[in-house]
Amino acid sequence: MTKGLMIAAPRSGSGKTTVTLGLLRALTRRNHVVSSFKCGPDYIDPAFHRVATGQQSYNLDSWTMPEAVLDNNFALGAEGADIVVAEASMGLFDGVATKGASGDGASADIAARFGLPVILVMDVSGQSQSAGAIAMGFRDFRKDITIAGVILGNVASERHHMLAQRGVESVGMRVFGALPRGGVPTIPERHLGLVQANEIPNVLKMVDDLADAMEKHLDVEAMILAAGEVWMPKHVSGSAIRPPAKKIALASDVAFSFIYPHILDAWKAYGCQISLFSPLADEAPDPAADMCWLSGGYPELYAELLSGNRNFIEGLRAFAQHKPVHGECGGYMVLGESLVCADGKSWPMAGLLPLNTSFAQRKLHLGYRAVELLADSPIGKKGELVRGHEFHYSHITELGASQPLGNATDANGKSLGNVGQKVGNVTGSFFHAVAA
Repeated sequence: MTKGLMIAAPRSGSGKTTVTLGLLRALTRRNHVVSSFKCGPDYIDPAFHRVATGQQSYNLDSWTMPEAVLDNNFALGAEGADIVVAEASMGLFDGVATKGASGDGASADIAARFGLPVILVMDVSGQSQSAGAIAMGFRDFRKDITIAGVILGNVASERHHMLAQRGVESVGMRVFGALPRGGVPTIPERHLGLVQANEIPNVLKMVDDLADAMEKHLDVEAMILAAGEVWMPKHVSGSAIRPPAKKIALASDVAFSFIYPHILDAWKAYGCQISLFSPLADEAPDPAADMCWLSGGYPELYAELLSGNRNFIEGLRAFAQHKPVHGECGGYMVLGESLVCADGKSWPMAGLLPLNTSFAQRKLHLGYRAVELLADSPIGKKGELVRGHEFHYSHITELGASQPLGNATDANGKSLGNVGQKVGNVTGSFFHAVAA
């Protein structure tokens, strides 16, 4: 029997990731077989989950994923585990106004579907007994989920702890502990969220320190007992996005790291071979591969190095003369003619698409996207609808003549016009594909 929990919060910035990582590591150190999930289309948090548990972490998102993909991802992640922990995104009930593939994107959809009791992490700074009213509201907002209890965060003193706990317990809800202000290790951040796990020296020690803090301040045993038996769907091989080729050269390093595990698993399930190469190490795509995929990441932080890596640039250009190349977000920027860094300096890129991008004047582009493909590409055939998201601060400064890759709408069905480009064998866009 597999049991599970969801760590959620009333809003972003309440400490969900801190608690999730510490709990995952604490459970793993107790010799539990632990699996983890991240609600929403986040790339970065699952990599930290993997550090904590040693197991792959999968995304679960009801707006972009049909039920079959959700169930397949859950089955992939939960297989063989005795306890699973899902980390929510934003506030527990926060989604979008229009239903997507199987829901509105709220983490509560995931808790309800798989039977995950929710532990609510509440930042109680600036309040005390009022925490009870908030907790009660969350408990009663949806009848198809269970709030198992509360963790009090950002607690200023013993008196503050006592009053906030009294407020929560007065409405019949359990408090699993309190995290003192300044008493829990922090995780470094940058413009797209947390600094990536593979960029942090001694990241395992950081996660162990978080586990130590959870053991000190929370009743971990009570949280284990609060876990409920989860619904275990059957694994369906080959769901999500079909592989675009039999052998794919995949850019993979700290500048190109944003690709979903469920997509890689789907490719492999179809018999696809994946050949990794590092643009930062000046490696070119394997010329024996059938296509090249440049995933998203942080090329804007390494533009000078990438521009000077001639083996990578020339190898990519040579590959694109005869075989498909696709770039998502950061990969799309590198396929363009130039990339302007935060300091205003412009660096030549591969020049395979008539595109210039800039990170110098940052503007947030964030949201779900449904893209009807206007051309065949590695993410699907012309006429297909692919769901995914955008999350970037760079913007296009110049866009030359090319065939658009697709026509996009946002989560409310509002048209965003044409997105992406196709020139010969090369395609790209800021859009991250999640499921078709």
